[in-house]
Amino acid sequence: MFVPKTDNKSDLEGPHRNAGPWLCSICSQQNDTSFISCEVCGVLRDLSLYFNNANEAEGGAKRRNKHSGVSVLARSLFTPSGPKSKVVVFSDGLQRNENATGHMQASLGTLHKTYMAHNQRRSIVPFKFDIPSPDDMVSTGLKSSRHLQKDITGKKVMADDDLVAEKDTSTDPSSSVKLDELGGKSSSVAANTQYETLILDNELQHLSLERKPKNSKAKIKKPIPVSQYKPEPWMLQGEDQEMPRQLNLAIVGHVDSGKSTLCGRLLHALGRITKKQMHKNEKEAKEKGKGSFAYAWAMDVSADERARGITMNVGVAYFDTKNYQVVMLDSPGHKDFVPNMISGVTQADAAVLVVDASLGSFESGMGVNGVGQTKEHSQLIRSFGVENLIVAVNKMDSVEYSAERFSYVKSQLGIFLRSCGYKESAITWVPLSAMENENLVTAASDTRLSSWFHGTCLLEAIDSSAAPHRDVSKPLRLPICDVISSHVLGQVAVCGKVVCGAIRSDSKVLVMPCGELATVKIIERDSSRLSSARAGDNVAIGLQGIDPIHVMSGGVLCHPDYPVCVASSLELKILVLDITVPILPGLQFELHVHHAKVSASLVRIVSLLDQKTGKASARKPRMLTARQAAIVEVKLEREVCVEEFGTLKALGRAFLRSHGSTVAVGVVTRVVRAQEERAGQA
Repeated sequence: MFVPKTDNKSDLEGPHRNAGPWLCSICSQQNDTSFISCEVCGVLRDLSLYFNNANEAEGGAKRRNKHSGVSVLARSLFTPSGPKSKVVVFSDGLQRNENATGHMQASLGTLHKTYMAHNQRRSIVPFKFDIPSPDDMVSTGLKSSRHLQKDITGKKVMADDDLVAEKDTSTDPSSSVKLDELGGKSSSVAANTQYETLILDNELQHLSLERKPKNSKAKIKKPIPVSQYKPEPWMLQGEDQEMPRQLNLAIVGHVDSGKSTLCGRLLHALGRITKKQMHKNEKEAKEKGKGSFAYAWAMDVSADERARGITMNVGVAYFDTKNYQVVMLDSPGHKDFVPNMISGVTQADAAVLVVDASLGSFESGMGVNGVGQTKEHSQLIRSFGVENLIVAVNKMDSVEYSAERFSYVKSQLGIFLRSCGYKESAITWVPLSAMENENLVTAASDTRLSSWFHGTCLLEAIDSSAAPHRDVSKPLRLPICDVISSHVLGQVAVCGKVVCGAIRSDSKVLVMPCGELATVKIIERDSSRLSSARAGDNVAIGLQGIDPIHVMSGGVLCHPDYPVCVASSLELKILVLDITVPILPGLQFELHVHHAKVSASLVRIVSLLDQKTGKASARKPRMLTARQAAIVEVKLEREVCVEEFGTLKALGRAFLRSHGSTVAVGVVTRVVRAQEERAGQA
């Protein structure tokens, strides 16, 4: 603070000061004698000027006990050292004090009026050091709240008179009625403020910004028994209309068996890929030294997939046959991406198992030298409920379209497929060459193949698949495969397959497990706008009226009056696959249910099952080994939308994976609802 010289006609004609420049005690700045404060840091020449007199400051210090909350730093800095002082009268009648050492003492307001010119004066309210500052109140409240009783929040705040009376009986009476000359409050006021601070602090500690568990599902109505559900008339109208039925077709198989190339070649032959796009893929593939990947890049569109040369995510494409609109799901074959394969193939109505006929490649897929994905994928798609399987024996050109090699592959793989539960009549075998376009869309033209194979081509085999069952008699269930965002669908959009029921635009849906309601804004299928979608349709849906944070992959869109079950514990009937390490209680694994993936642990093994009769054995095993069936209980890390297998098969299948491989497959036999478990724990 810069203080003008004495020629500004202040009230004090000649202020007390020592001759010569004075040295600042803080920054060591040499200041002119006309300044009462440092020109650099603004510190007053004499800090004792902050107090009116030494006697009052000393008496105030005595009044401050350990409960007053006055800052120790303030007392140490501003308490004057002189024990004696005398009153000196300014020119305008104002008083100031001068102690035995000659130091002046006065309030900051008094100094301001004395030394400043009339036109520069401001009204200054002196700071009261005998009451707690805001920081002192917070610090004192935090320390004292530890000793506060828990039931203090139930007490009512007393009236001011009662509160003062109570304080008078617990403190020194002589210290509760004295006021200083500046109009400051007594220590009783400070104590009252402190007591109110303690109450406020205790109440704040009981506040929480988190939602209460009992209110987290506030929007979910009380579940109505599914047996009371009746489909609306508009849901049944589509059964009689002539509209292409959808067939969700999964393309699975061992890595490098040619799945993506087969998909790209099939789409190109059916005119779903333009010549311009195909020319671009061929050019880019040759530039990177991967000319044979041109057709595969029709499905593998991401930079990582093209750089590594493998499929990492499930690719989706559409084409039409005589009987179906086919949704082709190109699944990854590498073992590191089996979880992605599970999430995509759970929508499948039928499947194409692609097998590499090359010498050594077929044996690798069958796991002769390890665990191959041909076997694992075959087991998984059968566990998904897929009964119709097309086996595409690819790369027949590499073995000169040998009939003997085809027969060998058919015999070896056929034995394993029958052990998985496939019926011989439900398996269609198709030898082909995707790269040479042999036996894909039309019958084989190469005489080396047409001379001994007289069956159907791949497209005819797909078109002759059995029609999937469309169940509209149950409430809406649409597991969310992925959450997307586009300028057409909006910022909140989901895609997935309607497993049962129906959905239409402008209707309300319940998003589980969060329990939030949303409005269906747009429904699309293959970029075509629809007014409604029914069971079996794979669609993209734009939602509005819901925060994107509540929509996630693995959730379920359902009827507002018939919510899906939300479970944190499950009872499963499982079949252990070919494992080398036995399964013990306490095992940590990943549980896959439709599109949901959650960490889980094996709580206990309830009983073993006889694979022939399905009856439970009396003894409770300590562990499970390969090819055993059992009833087990699992604990989930978080809540998952699920249904019992007998109620809804699509939401009742489960897959257990540990250390990068599938260890067991099974179905849900009993659901422990999250609400029931919380009630049991309480």
